[in-house]
Amino acid sequence: DPCRNFHCKRGKVCHADKQGKPSCICQDPAACPSTKDYEHVCGTDNKTYDGTCQLFGTKCQLEGTKMGRQLHLDYMGSCKYIPHCTDYEVDQFPLRMRDWLKNILMQYYERDLDTSGFLTEKQRSKVKKIYQNDKHLVAGDHAVELLLHDFKKNYHMYVYPVHWQFHQLDQHPVDRLLTHSELAPLRASLVPMEHCITRFFQECDGDQDKLIALKEWCHCFGIKE
Repeated sequence: DPCRNFHCKRGKVCHADKQGKPSCICQDPAACPSTKDYEHVCGTDNKTYDGTCQLFGTKCQLEGTKMGRQLHLDYMGSCKYIPHCTDYEVDQFPLRMRDWLKNILMQYYERDLDTSGFLTEKQRSKVKKIYQNDKHLVAGDHAVELLLHDFKKNYHMYVYPVHWQFHQLDQHPVDRLLTHSELAPLRASLVPMEHCITRFFQECDGDQDKLIALKEWCHCFGIKE
């Protein structure tokens, strides 16, 4: 099979011509496998797609057009009303996000106590210091004032979680810059719960070059250089 080890980017599939030469062609959205309701996704055109296969197949067919350039995965789940993010809310967003990232690392560390593999040795040693610090704020829905107070008082506990998330996203390629597609996995899963995340990331891009550098990312989360 000439297509066996021939890889195509998302939205394209391998097709072999009569001579058996493989090439990438657009995925036919109608030929995508059927999906469950929870696998539906919302595109930036505010249209619900049956899954990422259908979304990226449609984007491929629109390649070279303005609509094609603008179509991306917006968030997981069917399209719904996302409330407007106010100035006050976007100011509070980093407080909740920092706390959330810290708690994710706590959970990974706890799981590693039973089954290792969630964190590397180096990551584990860094998280261990936070985990064993009896001053760390336990997971929960805390008031903004408490989150702000804790950030000022225990600033050092929040530095690593913010750096860790950046490096988790910075993968294609690893260049200390986050592109729209690198941010997509985090954005897409959080939009339905955190309606300010889109505006937050837009405002993080201080120089408006469509890339978020590590310095810009840290600045957004209140982490000093």
